[in-house]
Amino acid sequence: MFYYLLKYVLLGPLLRLVFRPRIEGLEHVPDSGPAIVAGNHLSFSDHFLMPAMLRRRITFLAKAEYFTGPGLKGRLTAFFFRSAGQIPVDRSGKDAGQAAIREGLKVLGRGELLGIYPEGTRSHDGRLYKGKVGVAVMALTAGVPVVPCAMIGTFEAQPPGKVVPNIHPVTIRFGEPLDFSRYAGMEREKAILRAVTDEIMYAILTLSEQEYVDEYAAVVKAAQAAEKKERRFPRAPLS
Repeated sequence: MFYYLLKYVLLGPLLRLVFRPRIEGLEHVPDSGPAIVAGNHLSFSDHFLMPAMLRRRITFLAKAEYFTGPGLKGRLTAFFFRSAGQIPVDRSGKDAGQAAIREGLKVLGRGELLGIYPEGTRSHDGRLYKGKVGVAVMALTAGVPVVPCAMIGTFEAQPPGKVVPNIHPVTIRFGEPLDFSRYAGMEREKAILRAVTDEIMYAILTLSEQEYVDEYAAVVKAAQAAEKKERRFPRAPLS
């Protein structure tokens, strides 16, 4: 109930008024049945803009930190994400990926739309990064199409660290569904999973026209953070 209140009364009309998003290719999103919508992830605003523009309800796998924040802000954020039907996923530990896949398959098993960001985290610099293979595992296991999606302009509207979004034009572009039925039963083949994931990322890249980086975003972020720390606190030379 709260999901539709947000979508049609509280948040959706406000997002349309402020961002005036341009929607392209909405006809590519199936009107019924299970499917995965796989998109790039440039901004916190992505969580709200895409769902508000779709005719169908979509469930995203959201990082668990959104549900466990401290204080009033943390409780309000957790309430919002739960009310909007989003599923918390713990990204720490070796079993984190499997937990996300299990939750995603439950959504698809109910015949619903599942939203996922294959990069695994927001882009910190506006570029598109290498996708993780979880999206391919779910697509092949559930036997569902994957609709590529590109968010364009949300990085400029709300870059990392920006709380109040800028007024900036936004385009949400959906591509033709990708059919991977030719790989049925091969969801345990690493080479196949990599190939499927790369095909999905290429479709997103074609739609978004971003610069592509063939590395995982989380790895690049960690390396840059370590380099920044080293510059601030250089190690003393060994005597």
